[in-house]
Amino acid sequence: MDFQEILYSVDGPVATITLNRPDKMNAFTNRMLKEMIAAFDASDADDDVRAVIVTGAGRAFCAGADLSGGGETFAKGGSDVAAKSGVVRDGGGLVALRIFESKKPVIGAINGAAVGVGVTMTLPMDIRLASDGAKFGFVFAKRGIVPEAASSWFLPRLVGISQAAEWCYTGRIIGAEEALRGRLVRSVHAGDELMNVAREIALEIANGTAPVSVALTRQMLWRMLGADHPMEAHRVDSRAINSRGASADASEGVMSFLEKRPADFPVKVSDGLPDVFPDWQDPQFS
Repeated sequence: MDFQEILYSVDGPVATITLNRPDKMNAFTNRMLKEMIAAFDASDADDDVRAVIVTGAGRAFCAGADLSGGGETFAKGGSDVAAKSGVVRDGGGLVALRIFESKKPVIGAINGAAVGVGVTMTLPMDIRLASDGAKFGFVFAKRGIVPEAASSWFLPRLVGISQAAEWCYTGRIIGAEEALRGRLVRSVHAGDELMNVAREIALEIANGTAPVSVALTRQMLWRMLGADHPMEAHRVDSRAINSRGASADASEGVMSFLEKRPADFPVKVSDGLPDVFPDWQDPQFS
């Protein structure tokens, strides 16, 4: 895809997706939606990419949906993608679900305003960092709509139901320190240090870990958030440890430890991930 509203770059094992409408505070559009999905498709397909950083160009991360359409902005649900039933799907949700399915860890480097879909799109990211000038707002009730991007599932799991309710009911703008106290972000950094810290974390993930193990672990952690009983996790764990234990990666991991040398894991994500979720049914939107 010819990217016009995002930038996609790869530097070593780290891909960076930059929302790139700085004159519009990176306001979210249908084109940006499709370009973000294409960028995650590209990062998943590239075995050299071990982690993805998402950030914004200019002074904002993403100021929310582009409201230039006026009062009709949300009349069609914010996306031109329709389900089989003809119902238009929530655009933020399409991005959030694609991030949820990512085979690579995703780090949000939130460099400025993250409002509406600008904050809800970050919820399925694995680690969120904020600049000290970042601001967040779940402002949907103030716009006469409701939270989207599957945030009614993600947000309470990240910050707890009471904190999620307060932020969504009031729709108030919160600063980086409140976001940190509320566990929305991992840490707060000076603006000129934010990307350096994000990259340090990405490289720590990339160096010395098995790509397939990280990809599987990511899905195990996220999917088990909805499990009804630890036995569900035990089943998945058992399948995964059986598959990974017999792999060339496991042999390399043990031998590199015994020989006191860096590991060189041979199995690639593109070789295919073992199916440790045979009972998992991807919900269908019809």
